[in-house]
Amino acid sequence: MTERFPGELPGDIELRVDRALVLYRTALDEMTERNAAIAEGSARELIWLLEHPPVYTAGTSAAAPELLDPRFEVVSAGRGGRYTYHGPGQRIGYVLLDLKKRARDARGFVHAMEGWVIAALARFGVEAFRSEGRIGIWTQDIDGREAKIGAIGVRIRKWVTMHGFAVNLAPDLSHFNGIVPCGIAEYGVTSLERLGVTVDQATWDEALLAEAGNFLAALDKPCPSDSCEAAE
Repeated sequence: MTERFPGELPGDIELRVDRALVLYRTALDEMTERNAAIAEGSARELIWLLEHPPVYTAGTSAAAPELLDPRFEVVSAGRGGRYTYHGPGQRIGYVLLDLKKRARDARGFVHAMEGWVIAALARFGVEAFRSEGRIGIWTQDIDGREAKIGAIGVRIRKWVTMHGFAVNLAPDLSHFNGIVPCGIAEYGVTSLERLGVTVDQATWDEALLAEAGNFLAALDKPCPSDSCEAAE
């Protein structure tokens, strides 16, 4: 089921919310087509919230030794980054925006998107943060170590973004064992469920959308160089 909420995003941005699982290849094809249409000026910008059946996706920097156990389909995603897992219980946000309309560069866009996810997690009492040299959204796990709770991966074509972020609400964390997530073997992966926080799709989406205005407003401001360097 697809839900549409006209007017819930600032500006003429379409919001699409899928509750049922969407095949990754289907979503990738739709994103690619929409990205081109936005660049041509024939379609509205889009923020799309959804989940996928279990799949491993390979970014442009994916290294074969990091695919440890290909128990699920492996799809070349065309985005930046390395191997990532997507599956039920992981909420994904695909963000297709025209950066030519805004003041941000690519690094600033990633930095602002990280901030969006961090702000949404804070609404559930989860302190998340960026970590220099490690892409993604991090938090303190139940064992006291840092662990990834959200992944970031983007592609920009003709200054129109695609792909976005994934946040672990309650996925089967054992599915991450088939890869070295994002090429970082030294740190684990966690979820809101593992941290003792129960959040369903609708509740997460509501918190995320409550912070969307701040995210979009941030894209209209020049990014401080010291902050954007952390987004590389």
